[in-house]
Amino acid sequence: MRAVVQRVTRASVTVGDELVGSIDGGLCVLVGVGREDTDEDATALGDKVVRLRIFEDSGGKMNLSLLDQGGAVLAISQFTLLGDARRGNRPSFSSAMDPGRAQELFERFCAACRAAGVRVETGRFRAHMQVELVNSGPVTLLLDTQRLF
Repeated sequence: MRAVVQRVTRASVTVGDELVGSIDGGLCVLVGVGREDTDEDATALGDKVVRLRIFEDSGGKMNLSLLDQGGAVLAISQFTLLGDARRGNRPSFSSAMDPGRAQELFERFCAACRAAGVRVETGRFRAHMQVELVNSGPVTLLLDTQRLF
């Protein structure tokens, strides 16, 4: 699984004119599920995200996790993170998992974050979404379970 993790002061997602998720601080996480990903990858990624020490302590050093400082996760499924644009100009998405199983693993990622005690808001799976956020720092990390564990 791949994730783009952004530390945010606020973030929201809408589908059409409907606000479907919003947070007032924490992490906005774009999540892509690959064909080779497993339940274990989804759980491990959730555990990693909530424990990333990317929030500043009283000394200004990035030393606190989401669990330490509070806040929420806005999780957005984004299969385009699996896009491969090495050849030509049109990305190939052949390494993305089929939508049915991808949704299960995305939901498992969200469940792992919730199990750690974090409030999780989400977008709507397979919908055209508008995501707005204010990146704090900016702090943005790329995670890939194929390279983390």
